[in-house]
Amino acid sequence: MGWRFRYDGLAALFGFALKGREEPFVVTVTGEAAIRPPMMRRPLAPPPKSGPRYNEFITVPKVRVIDDEGENLGVMFTQEAIEQAADVGLDLVEVSPNADPPVCKFLDIGKFKYEAQKKANIARKTQKTQELKEIKMRPNIDDHDYDTKMKKVHDFIGDGDKVKITLRFRGRELSHQQLGMNLLQRVAENVAEIAKVEAYPRMEGRQMLMVLSPK
Repeated sequence: MGWRFRYDGLAALFGFALKGREEPFVVTVTGEAAIRPPMMRRPLAPPPKSGPRYNEFITVPKVRVIDDEGENLGVMFTQEAIEQAADVGLDLVEVSPNADPPVCKFLDIGKFKYEAQKKANIARKTQKTQELKEIKMRPNIDDHDYDTKMKKVHDFIGDGDKVKITLRFRGRELSHQQLGMNLLQRVAENVAEIAKVEAYPRMEGRQMLMVLSPK
């Protein structure tokens, strides 16, 4: 598609004059016109949702800088520190944001995040979640069953878990609740060195409950 320019007596604009011609003159220019495309800005990475700030996300004007060898380079303008980190192929990472001024270090941000996530995963795997275990007994339990149940109580407490002791009363046993109180007191005394009573004995329907937790 060509370009059309209307001439209305301003021939000097094109560097020539037209004699004896009064009507408007139209000049047609054919061929594709070279138009420079608009400049495209490099998209900025989204700000970090978690973890330390780094590079352009560090908003303070000055920071204290530690290089990749651990040497204190002193306080410098943030932009200058970013450029120095880039010169050695690293990022400027904020490692102590509450200091005045904040402390930053030359690090590889990708590797830094990977190592931090790896440590968090290991800590989460090794962290023990306390559970509430239940041991059921009868008010008139015999000594053999009692010893078996108490072994489990010791195991649960040793693992860091809480233990709920549940006594179930049947028929006329409900009229002898003191037997249950005596049994739960015996249990508490047997584990006194490793556990404490978190919830003292109470009745819930036909059951008497007590909760132990590790000391």
